[in-house]
Amino acid sequence: MEMDVIQKRILAEVADLHKIPTGAYNFRVNGKSIGRNTNASIDITTKEDVSGIDIKIKDGTVNQSVHIPVVISNSGHSEKVYNDFYIGEDCDVVIVAGCGIHNCGNQDSQHDGIHRFFVGKNSKVKYVEKHYGEGEGGTGKRILNPETEVYQEEGSYVEMEMVQIKGVDSTVRTTKAELAAGATMIVRERLMTHGDQYAKSIYDVYLNGENSSTDVISRSVAKDSSEQIFEAAIIGDNVCSGHAECDAIIMGNAHVVAVPKLDAKNLDAALIHEAAIGKIAGDQIIKLMTLGLTEEQAEEQIINGFLR
Repeated sequence: MEMDVIQKRILAEVADLHKIPTGAYNFRVNGKSIGRNTNASIDITTKEDVSGIDIKIKDGTVNQSVHIPVVISNSGHSEKVYNDFYIGEDCDVVIVAGCGIHNCGNQDSQHDGIHRFFVGKNSKVKYVEKHYGEGEGGTGKRILNPETEVYQEEGSYVEMEMVQIKGVDSTVRTTKAELAAGATMIVRERLMTHGDQYAKSIYDVYLNGENSSTDVISRSVAKDSSEQIFEAAIIGDNVCSGHAECDAIIMGNAHVVAVPKLDAKNLDAALIHEAAIGKIAGDQIIKLMTLGLTEEQAEEQIINGFLR
């Protein structure tokens, strides 16, 4: 695979890759696949009707990974990509699907990724999605709009790590999940915006099966004049348990909105929502400053710990 220095740096940011990974992978750069690897357990094929790929993981696949990072380094590049994941029964896999944009031109660069997950019975999936943007000197924006659909069969477990902490001007993240009996979905979102950036996160989790459960937690920091909106809806249609939590630090002239929605359609649906928005406590900053840090260093230390 041929990649320039910028593309390699972005790849490291979104997928923690400094060399070609073991296991299955598909690298997409500026709208083209530049490298792919499959094996006996994981197959990756190009869609014929739309831009995107199908990832098929056979029953019983364990201790394997799939990397499908996306890099955009051409200003003005815009794309919509459809990726479908078919995970068999009794699997245990890690899927990494980050996206990074370098744009120092005067045209907007945008990636819209539509991902669908079909998770088989008793399978365990960890999904990591990191967003990153960089580039100075131009007026072009870096735009990322991920859409995710998750369909979990009985006894399955999905853990989603959603991270965006730098450089993305606008993002609308939409996630919908439907859980069968005994299925569990865990979401951990970490988000930071600054300048005039805009970020909206929407989570709709349908607990359809008996003893299904979910835990959706967002931690975010909004700086300068940026805006964040967090909407979490948990719909309990059976004996189930659901928890959603939004913790946000607001700084400068930022704007943060948390919109909870709990919809209990069953007497034994136990649903909880928590939200807290506030500034950094002054005593925390003072305490760190007594240890020799400047005010700016103290704030950075607190934020890093909060988003960890």
